[in-house]
Amino acid sequence: MKTGNQSIKTDFILSGLFQYGQMDTFLFVALVILFAVALMGNIILILLIQLDTRLHTPMYFLLSQLSFMDIMNITTTVPKLATNFLSNSKTITFLGCESQTFVLIVLGGTEALLLGFMSYDRYVAICHPLHYPVLMSKKICWIMVTCAWTSGSVNALVHTLYVFHLPFCRSRLINHFFCELPSLLQLVCQETSQYEYTVLLSGLIILLLPFLAILASYACVLTVVFQVSSGKGQTKAVSTCFSHLTVAILLYVTALSTYTRPHSLHSPEQGKAVAVFYTIITPLLNPFIYSLRNKEVIGTMRRLLV
Repeated sequence: MKTGNQSIKTDFILSGLFQYGQMDTFLFVALVILFAVALMGNIILILLIQLDTRLHTPMYFLLSQLSFMDIMNITTTVPKLATNFLSNSKTITFLGCESQTFVLIVLGGTEALLLGFMSYDRYVAICHPLHYPVLMSKKICWIMVTCAWTSGSVNALVHTLYVFHLPFCRSRLINHFFCELPSLLQLVCQETSQYEYTVLLSGLIILLLPFLAILASYACVLTVVFQVSSGKGQTKAVSTCFSHLTVAILLYVTALSTYTRPHSLHSPEQGKAVAVFYTIITPLLNPFIYSLRNKEVIGTMRRLLV
């Protein structure tokens, strides 16, 4: 053991969701219920899309990818939080923390890019319907998904490898309920301000640019709809845009507030509250926003249940 190196790969300690790691039984049960509902909702949505050939379209292909990401997202954080509560052990191994950080950055970046591609799909379908089969072919859909996963993975790999090679010479207590980049930087004993500019830049590229693209896409969509559609068509288009924007705002605003803020201004308790939205609430809401407001998905569910 090297005494001169204080970044020895030992376990970290997660403080938990609440201050001092306190969580009563009621909150634990509520968390488990939310986890189960989110998990089942996304699994059911994927199965519906796979079982009904009428849902084998670019929009639903991208939606099934979103549901898969949400399943991975919520299963990466909540089970560990529940395990720590039940066992009264709040430790996570160095490798476990590194893996969790990598997976969550991959999922966050990939989902941010995927939502941008989904808005492009709606833009082409409504603004350029005659070109839709060409502009949103199966090949292009796979290119979009591959691009999103590759970009998210490369971004996550760079940040994870860099951060976990920094010297962690302060407390091993991570003031969070999972391993997240801003919380880990607070344990580093060397100057990280230059690296934070890199985090800011990647956050602006992966989060802000797709969000601006979504706003621009739906501005064009609504402009076209209100010019050529009837009242019923306008209502349906506004409903679709509102659903997608709700998901987008939840993800982008919370993620931007976490990853584009200097760690000197980072509030641990506020960070945990914000993280709940993009790790638990968003995966919970996505299948209901995209299914309960969608007649095609509801129709498929009814046909399969009858």
